[in-house]
Amino acid sequence: MSVDAVLIAGPTASGKSAAALALAERLRGVVINTDSMQVYRELRILTARPSEQDEARVPHRLYGYVSARERYSAGRYQDDAARALTEAREKNLLPIFVGGTGLYFEALTEGLSPIPTVPQHVRSSVRQRFEAQGRDAFIADLARRDPLTLAKLKPSDTQRLLRAADVLEATGRPLSAWQEQSGKPVLAGLGLARFVTTPSRETLVARIDERFDRMIENDALKEAAAIRGLDPSLPAARALGVRELWQHLGGELDLQTAADRAKLATRQYAKRQLTWFRNRMGDWKWLQTEEISNLISLLSSELS
Repeated sequence: MSVDAVLIAGPTASGKSAAALALAERLRGVVINTDSMQVYRELRILTARPSEQDEARVPHRLYGYVSARERYSAGRYQDDAARALTEAREKNLLPIFVGGTGLYFEALTEGLSPIPTVPQHVRSSVRQRFEAQGRDAFIADLARRDPLTLAKLKPSDTQRLLRAADVLEATGRPLSAWQEQSGKPVLAGLGLARFVTTPSRETLVARIDERFDRMIENDALKEAAAIRGLDPSLPAARALGVRELWQHLGGELDLQTAADRAKLATRQYAKRQLTWFRNRMGDWKWLQTEEISNLISLLSSELS
């Protein structure tokens, strides 16, 4: 099998970044971010971005290059990943895509719907309407205009409800209609080695808890304070741990309670990630903890 790129997916704190780094060092690779939160410049600690020391060991791309005040999207990631791939191939480096965002891996392997960018004035108008109408009336209107999209959404999922309305207002077409179309995958036509890292539940829980404790020791509070006041609808405001640390900084929670809640939210998020991977990546090579450290040998078998 000819391998042109390696994909390493996995839940948060599963050891995938360390595996990608080791692989890149051995095989002359470049590590390309496939995580929706690690793109944000201001959130190195809270998103567990590779350290400056790690970034100095091998080339890293698409990490920490977007302001937390920007509304980064999967569509933009698809374009950025395509450029990173082209650069890697021009330099004869093995592209190693690593992260935990399933939709970004979908952009790489299946392609995304070509939904146009929604202008800011449309987004503002839709949010004003949501506030004026109230949730129930807003949902009723969306049910009339785009019932297929609404059927896939939870009534409590404000962000996705607003997204559906944004697209409808900006394009005149329901989001469901756009989603029936697929763009060209970034990695179309390439030989891929695809892995999912899956430590045991006990190992993953321990790693999540230990990592958040280290984040607190390493100035995660300062990082959260620096973006306090950020528009809560922005993606960066939903980074794991940010809301809880904001509550602590605002005097609503003591630090231990905030940390405990952030750890719980992270464990719940990891569970959702694994569910997504099982549903969408069942044909990938799944790695247990002991196999992750031997990824280079496993990749060699993929190449044979």
